[in-house]
Amino acid sequence: MSALEELRSGALSAKENVARYLEAIEARDGEVNAFIELNPHAEQEARRVDERIEEGKAGKLAGLVVAVKSNINVRGLRATCASKTLENYVSPYDATVIERIRREDGVIIGMTNMDEFACGSSGETSYFGPTQNPSARGRIPGGSSSGSAAAIAAGFADLALGSDTGGSIRNPASHCGVVGIKPTYGLVPRHGLIDLAMSLDQIGPLAGDVRSAALLLEVIAGHSDREATTLRVSPPEYSSALSADLSGMRIGFAREFEEYTAKEIIREVKHALSKLEAQGASVVEVELPSLDKALPAYYLTVFVEFFSATRRYDGRRYGYRIEEVCGEEVLRRIMLGRYISQKEYSGRYYRRALQFRSLIKREVLSALAEVDLLAGPTTPKLPHRLGESLSPLEMYAYDLLTVPANLAGIPAGVVKAGEVRGIPVGLQLHARPLEEQKILNAMYALEGGT
Repeated sequence: MSALEELRSGALSAKENVARYLEAIEARDGEVNAFIELNPHAEQEARRVDERIEEGKAGKLAGLVVAVKSNINVRGLRATCASKTLENYVSPYDATVIERIRREDGVIIGMTNMDEFACGSSGETSYFGPTQNPSARGRIPGGSSSGSAAAIAAGFADLALGSDTGGSIRNPASHCGVVGIKPTYGLVPRHGLIDLAMSLDQIGPLAGDVRSAALLLEVIAGHSDREATTLRVSPPEYSSALSADLSGMRIGFAREFEEYTAKEIIREVKHALSKLEAQGASVVEVELPSLDKALPAYYLTVFVEFFSATRRYDGRRYGYRIEEVCGEEVLRRIMLGRYISQKEYSGRYYRRALQFRSLIKREVLSALAEVDLLAGPTTPKLPHRLGESLSPLEMYAYDLLTVPANLAGIPAGVVKAGEVRGIPVGLQLHARPLEEQKILNAMYALEGGT
């Protein structure tokens, strides 16, 4: 029985649920390093939820424990972005997604570790130390939402929030063997998220199963008057609409995925696709001829937008001056962003990147016009060992298969496809804008839902 089922049946109280997770964190997080800070009021907040349950007023998340990536503001807790720059910054307000979680009686247990300012794909660049992969010990958990994925995989929370700029939810979901969803751009409010690249960032859920991820998504999604980027849509009831019947669903697989991905990963992905075919789907071949251009288009965009976003960290309002205390990868992106932003170079690099971004979006949407979903691997290679030295280009290569969804603004999700030598491998699914339900249904079918 899941925690959600136990809470709804009355077999488990919110306070008991929080207490068992705090006990697990105390016992094992010294090794995993999933959390930067715990919520000292979590048990008190859980008692209030129990009172609401007794009164029959409990929300959808009543008593469920939620971990939050440390670049999302939670009032009274530190939003450090895993950087010395903001190591002492205490959030004075709740992000919109946190308000919605609390409205539905979810309990925030703490702030999770991450790559510094979301600059990384491994979970190793945090000022607070690297995060361990609970599902593949000695290997990276992926990033930048490393702590959130690790918290789910280690059994430290029911649900978690991450942010996804170019794969930062899906990459660690794949490496840790959990469920992760990057929503359509604009479906989930970004108010209260500390930007990496505002035209690409989206907040999304991580969970141990598809139903839980769907439930959290329906809670945090929907229009907000606070920001212009949210879409004027009312989110569907994703969790209650889940179906494992994929009859008539067409799933596209691009042969370009095989060109860039390790054969052992492709083998697990194709095995997962055969399971979806058994549930009624048909798998057809599609083309993404400009896939190789996605990575440079993405990183050139990120460098410029990140440089712009970090100009607020000048040491006068927020902590320390970022260039004086940040890590190597953050500084690299700032310097490259500054260079590309110069007038004489912007046309050569940034505008060219925007042209390729438009091209990739057209190709992805064109492929999706022929099918319901695009399916493929999440990362082209298995997670490397913690501490293993990789060049920046080798590290950026982790994002090759995830960045197209961000460039196109479409939803994408990851669910465990299988394992290679005991290391989880995730199946990635893309859909047309606002068609998250199709992704969730396919993941649910692969998970064995009925």
